[in-house]
Amino acid sequence: MSDTSLRDLLLDRLPGSGLSAEEQALLRALLPAAQPRSDGRSGTVYLRSITASGWRGIGPAATVRLNPGPGLTLVAGRNGSGKSSFAEAAEMALTGDNFRWQGRTQVWKKGWRNLHEHSVPEVGVELCFDADSDGEGAREPVTVRRVWHGEGLEESRTVVEEAGRATGEVVHDVIDAEQLSLYRPFLPYTQLGAVINGPLTTLHDEISRILGLELLSDTDAAARARAKTLTDTENAAKALTAAVIQELSEVDDPRAKEAITALSGRSPNLAVVRALLKGHGAADEAHLARLRRLADLERPDRPLITEAVARLRSSAAAADDARHGSAEDARQLVTLLDAALEHRRRHPDVSGCPVCGSTDLLDRSWADRTRAQVERLQTEAAEAEAAHRELVNAVREVHDLMRPAPAWLQADEPSLAALWRDLVACRTVRDPHELAGRAERAEAVVGDACDQVREDARQRVTAQDGRWQPVAARLTTWLEQAEAAQAAKPALKQVKAVRAWVRALTDELRDARFKPFADQSGQIWRLLCERSSVLLGAIGLTGVGQQRQVSLPVSVDDADAPAFGVMSQGELHSLALSLFIPRATHQDSPFGFLVIDDPVQSMDPEKVDGLARVLDLYAQHRQVVVFTHDTRLEEAIQRLGLRATVMRVSRQTDSVVHVSSVSDPVSQVLEEARAIALDPHLPPEVADRVLPSMCRLALEAAYQEMARRVLREAGIGQRDIQERVTRPGPLTGLAALAMGMKGKERGEVLDAVARDHGPWAKQLIQGLNQASHQAPATPVDDRLALVDRTTQLAKEVVAR
Repeated sequence: MSDTSLRDLLLDRLPGSGLSAEEQALLRALLPAAQPRSDGRSGTVYLRSITASGWRGIGPAATVRLNPGPGLTLVAGRNGSGKSSFAEAAEMALTGDNFRWQGRTQVWKKGWRNLHEHSVPEVGVELCFDADSDGEGAREPVTVRRVWHGEGLEESRTVVEEAGRATGEVVHDVIDAEQLSLYRPFLPYTQLGAVINGPLTTLHDEISRILGLELLSDTDAAARARAKTLTDTENAAKALTAAVIQELSEVDDPRAKEAITALSGRSPNLAVVRALLKGHGAADEAHLARLRRLADLERPDRPLITEAVARLRSSAAAADDARHGSAEDARQLVTLLDAALEHRRRHPDVSGCPVCGSTDLLDRSWADRTRAQVERLQTEAAEAEAAHRELVNAVREVHDLMRPAPAWLQADEPSLAALWRDLVACRTVRDPHELAGRAERAEAVVGDACDQVREDARQRVTAQDGRWQPVAARLTTWLEQAEAAQAAKPALKQVKAVRAWVRALTDELRDARFKPFADQSGQIWRLLCERSSVLLGAIGLTGVGQQRQVSLPVSVDDADAPAFGVMSQGELHSLALSLFIPRATHQDSPFGFLVIDDPVQSMDPEKVDGLARVLDLYAQHRQVVVFTHDTRLEEAIQRLGLRATVMRVSRQTDSVVHVSSVSDPVSQVLEEARAIALDPHLPPEVADRVLPSMCRLALEAAYQEMARRVLREAGIGQRDIQERVTRPGPLTGLAALAMGMKGKERGEVLDAVARDHGPWAKQLIQGLNQASHQAPATPVDDRLALVDRTTQLAKEVVAR
């Protein structure tokens, strides 16, 4: 299932998942973005040839030519012949690496150049692409070559050629990089042990990727990372709380004590901490606010009071001077005369003086004279009046400056408030000289006291703030961490719910998808280890996170046992093959081929027979290429009557490597038929019955090869080709398919055979068809002649 379809499946199940709306939103956010695949070509790819020069054990250029379709090819050669160099060349050409060098020291990599060939090293594979799922026909073969331009293994470049011309330098233009990693079709001998001896978590992940569950595992990994982040946030807040409480305990400040109380509860009181940091804590109001008020206390305005007292004293002196001069006498006489005139106005008919008792003195004439005198005296008294008014104003100004203390001072600093009351008492003093002295003295006392109190308060505030500010900065950091931890609690709960649901879905899909894989591995194991006392149970994927692994349950004589503890080396290699082949032959793999190097080592004869059967089984639908130095596999294939193309690799002086075909399915059957014809001990009635069937099989193999080639050139998909050429039917039906005469009558097909090869070919096919269904009426007179005629027709068919 693709990433997109799995994503759709997951999203479709969300509404009924039981997750809250917030948890569903979180899951959507955790889903990794869809990863686009590279633009590798679609359709099944097969190997047509492997070429190497100047590479490993191969000097001058040498090539292994392969039939690009299903079938088993055995490339045999003794150790040192260069056969494994071909397998490594194919792997290097397509992947840019060799498994045998992964994790090895540089010594292993220094031997990649051939010692005898000094031309530019080069490896390459020729690929054939089958029709893709959209029905697009087969395309021209593509060659991928890797050419070295330096001494280092990594100093190489890739050349992609099609129809004889270079079309690019990126192998992933031809083969999808993700699929090459996922379904890697190469199994060197060194990897046989690594498949099972490596970390089982790695094997778990590789199989999980094939099952298409990486989206779920990536989502769980993202959720796990999110949970760790949230948990780390909570733990960091707890650790910081302990550290900050310790720091607060070392600070002599009421705010620090209040902060300790806020932080010490089971659930820290964040609101109190916020208030403290904003300057609104209870401790600040009770103590620091008083200090700050005293630090901002304003003393009575000394310059204004000094100036007012100076004016008061000046006005008093001026008033005293005026009081002892003629201006004062004139002012007082004006006052007296104004009073007499007022009496005369109120009593116009009375002319006597109310003071001295004289009669007829306060008459009209007196009044006129007196008014004139008052006007004259008022001019003379103006100076005295001005001095008097100035003094009154000066006294009032001093009184006004004797302002009361702030209301809060009584509670904050009562001794200073008492001094200030002495200042205010100056308002009751009327004598300008006494007022001036008292006001001046009171201001000096109160002012000096205010200065002292203010300076002391400022020093205390500065000291308090100096100790508080670093702690306040730490509290700010703590508050940010605590707020993050508070938000992490519900978020962590949501993440846990999401992980539980994703794990349940993963288990469900993994079990369903892994079962065919496990069944296939079990089938391979049973073929490889048919008579082994070790029984392999149901393979499974278990665990999550660091506990994930591949479960390999085994038993020995019905007793459970650890797989790696009871298996022989051959059984371990068989287990590795059981795990590798299902991965490499997965239905979604674009690779129609397998390249296996030296799988026979450490296997006993029975396991070699099982290996031959496994290879034959998969060769029905895959191109299986096996490189081996062990002759037992070739012998097993022959003994079991399995079809395989056998090629021999030989090495001569100066790393000159030759590849020759020992046998192919056609030649193999013909050799067996010739052996029967020449066997003097075989009863004639048996030879006469078996030999025609053997010759018919040879012609079937020849027409199958021809039919595959014709159908492939027509753009038919390999699976369809395999189905058509292996479908049971008469030999003439297979010949019709090979000659493009599908649907034609049997007689027409035989006539076409006669036209192409001669009448003898038609008679040969008729005779073989008849003999394969019933014993021949007359013995086969010349058995070797029958084999020779069959060989001739088979070669002509294959050569067409």
